[in-house]
Amino acid sequence: MSQFAYLFERFPSFGQTFCYREVAELDRQGIAPPIFSIREPKNEPLQDWDTRIAKRVHYLPEEKRLLDEVQRASTKGKLAAEISAALDEWGRRTDFLRLYQAAYVGLRLQEMGISHVHAHFAGMAARTAFWIGRFFPITFSFTAHANDIFAPRKFEIGLDKLVEAAHVIVTETDYSEKFLRERFPERADRIHRIYNGLNLVEFRRADFSSTPPLIVAVGRLIGKKGFTNLIHACRLLADNGRPFRCEIIGEGPLEKELTRQVEDLGLQERVQLPGPKPQHEIRERLAAASIFVLPSMADPGGGMDNLPTVIMEAMASGLPVVSTIIGGIPEMVIENETGFLVQPSDAVALADAVERVIDNRSLAQKLGKAGYERAKRLFSIEKNVRELCALINASLA
Repeated sequence: MSQFAYLFERFPSFGQTFCYREVAELDRQGIAPPIFSIREPKNEPLQDWDTRIAKRVHYLPEEKRLLDEVQRASTKGKLAAEISAALDEWGRRTDFLRLYQAAYVGLRLQEMGISHVHAHFAGMAARTAFWIGRFFPITFSFTAHANDIFAPRKFEIGLDKLVEAAHVIVTETDYSEKFLRERFPERADRIHRIYNGLNLVEFRRADFSSTPPLIVAVGRLIGKKGFTNLIHACRLLADNGRPFRCEIIGEGPLEKELTRQVEDLGLQERVQLPGPKPQHEIRERLAAASIFVLPSMADPGGGMDNLPTVIMEAMASGLPVVSTIIGGIPEMVIENETGFLVQPSDAVALADAVERVIDNRSLAQKLGKAGYERAKRLFSIEKNVRELCALINASLA
């Protein structure tokens, strides 16, 4: 039996495959933590989820039923007087649902004999876990990712209170570990870096046979992914007479704007935005590609990438990667060894780096092979999940 449970804001989620992979690997290792999800995924693209795992997810009720159930539990004396008092005192202040969600989940964790809960992101699930820790003899930890720490939203239970109360804070990169330790020096010993992982066996290696060379990019169509710069770079490549095709796979609020940019630059025959794809199709496109490009940049609010899963997936496919010096990306992409790094928003440098790779197949293969070896060494899901379990178990001990 697992010593801890998971609490997610939304699970399984199309945009958070790293969370699903973590749970699936635990399952493969014979560990099956209870899974609670505050929200149920709706209107998301189909994915290759294991139905056994999906059936294990306990979705919290919607607001009215949640309030009714917690009120009934309080009336029946199932909640300690201090919890009921805290609910009354908080009233309908901002984020009040986190307290009710904590009461709902905490009661069920107690019934299961679970003494620890782990959340992903320093967001809604972590704030609910914070209140579980206040209401019950249950500790909590969370994995911090990117915008949740680089550009956190303002809540009464903010990042500072989450870090102060958590038994363990996991984060994805050396970059973000240093960022958090410098910001919260009194909690530095609780902050640990564990890379996200993947199962390399799932990925077919690229054979670089695409004619013309195929540039693949994957990500949400949002500002911090820098896809406007990739499209500009594609115009520069076309002006230099380079044959290529480019696919930018994903969905998001900038879809119309990016499509218009492609049309304005006369790139309709070269650049496609095919929308979101399930994991097996993304793996197929990576295997068919000649190069992977992710021109990440910081957005005006300070949000930025940290450890983009898609770069990891590209490396697992044996692809050279061109990206930018943002967050933890330089821990993945080693200059002139597994790919090339350019400054954010520099479309000229981006085009030059892509051109170097698509002009030289032997270089592309060499970079891709080194990237695959690095992925195998750093991003093994089996090893990284064992590290997470060891950390949580040590905190419980």
